[in-house]
Formats: sequence, structure tokens, C-alpha cells
Amino acid sequence: MKKVFLALAVAAMAFVGCSKDDDKTIDNLAEKIIGKWITTDIDGHAELTNNKSVITILSATQALISTSRANLSDNPGWVSHLNASVAIDGNKVTITGQPNEHITIVYEITVSSISDTHMEGTFKHSTLRNGEVITTNGPIGMRWEKITTDYEQAVLGKWEGHVTSEQGSEFDDGEDHQWEYLADGTFRYYMKDGNGNWVTNPNQTLSEYFVDGTLLCTRWVIDGTENREWWEIASIADGVMNWTALRQREDGTTYTATFQMTKVN
Repeated sequence: MKKVFLALAVAAMAFVGCSKDDDKTIDNLAEKIIGKWITTDIDGHAELTNNKSVITILSATQALISTSRANLSDNPGWVSHLNASVAIDGNKVTITGQPNEHITIVYEITVSSISDTHMEGTFKHSTLRNGEVITTNGPIGMRWEKITTDYEQAVLGKWEGHVTSEQGSEFDDGEDHQWEYLADGTFRYYMKDGNGNWVTNPNQTLSEYFVDGTLLCTRWVIDGTENREWWEIASIADGVMNWTALRQREDGTTYTATFQMTKVN
């Protein structure tokens, strides 16, 4: 019964999300869409790094999803390289993933144009719990960029650095810190104590991260409170790693934050 309800719900969502792009035909879409895509624009405006996600289309039937939502009540709020199924019907691409036995996420992309570097169309994101729709966002206009570099392996190891822009994020203090990224998806964070020694925070009970393409997402828990941060890796070369992020101030204006780190041998 749950499977029948889920199928009906997905069909209903697809019907509601119809737009003028639904009737377009794109030749060889199943081949052109293969690759790793990151969101760049939403409704004609540059997308904040905090809201970006990565979709990797492996084939006409299989994909991977990575996303970390700013709203911690959103389900699922943290997904790294989630295996998902793909269904292509005309220019409509439906991606369905199940992070656990209760939650299902459905991405619906209606492609209006696609090239070797960019894709445009409408996007709809729905979350279902036990087959029942609990949140729906969209359809909204969206633009994606195809990622040709994946820094998942290059980020491994210990790095030391600090923010290099006037503003970084709410967690920046202007001092040097160290991050050690481990292959199991966890990281160690170090700061200097009063004697100049690098130490970890004993009150930090969770330290997780993932890198998908150029998107770096981290989350950590200190004293029972979960925090999250998002960056895009601009480059890693010659032992130097550069980050960038488009962020929004409380008054609604945006700014670009930058961060530079050096590999610790």
C-alpha cells in the first residue's frame, strides 16, 4: 500500500508542476545529462552557497545526491552521495532517493536547455515520510553548472588557514585554525590554547563533512547544538587550498567570502 501511495503522490506532484517547458523535446537528453551538476542560479539570481546541492547523473537510471540544508528541520537535512533512481520522460527528469526507510526525496527537473557546461529548467523538490508528502518546494527556475573537477580526495589531510575576506561566516574569528579531513567523512578541528599549542574542543561530539565535486559541507555539534557551514573549493594546488562562498547578510545583501589554507605536513 505504501508503494502505491508513493507512486500516486509522485504522479500528482509531476502533474501539478507542469509548465510551458513540459512540451519541449531535447534530443539525446539521457546522454547529455550524464555528469556532475551544481546549482548556480535560482529564479534568475545567484544561488547562495548555503543552499547549493550536487546531483551526479551516472546513467539514464541511476544518480547520486549530495545536499546539506540550512534549515535543520528539513528532511533530510544531510545527504552525501545518496544513491537514487532516475526516470526520464521527454525533457522531464525525476530523481528519487531514500536516505532511510521512512524518508523519500523526489527531485523533478524539467529541462529547457542543456549544453556541455550548463543546464536550465525548472526544479521541484518534495520530501515524503512513509509515503506521505510533508514538504514541497517549487517548481522554480534553476540553472546548473557541470562540474569537471572533484576535490573529494584532494581535500584529505591536515590544513591550516584563515578567512581572507572582510567577512567569512558567523564562525570566523580572524585567527588561524586547523582542519584535518579524514577518509571516513569525519574531521578534526584544532585551535590554539593559551600556550600556543594546537588542541581540539572536548565539548565537540560530532564532526562530519563531505566533498562532492567542488561543494564542501561540514556539520558539528558542540554542547548539544548542531552547526553547519558551506564552502565551494575554488582550487587545490601546490599545497594551497582556496575556498569561496556567496553569503547573505541579515539585511538581505550578499557578499563573497574567501578562505585560504596551507597543507600541514
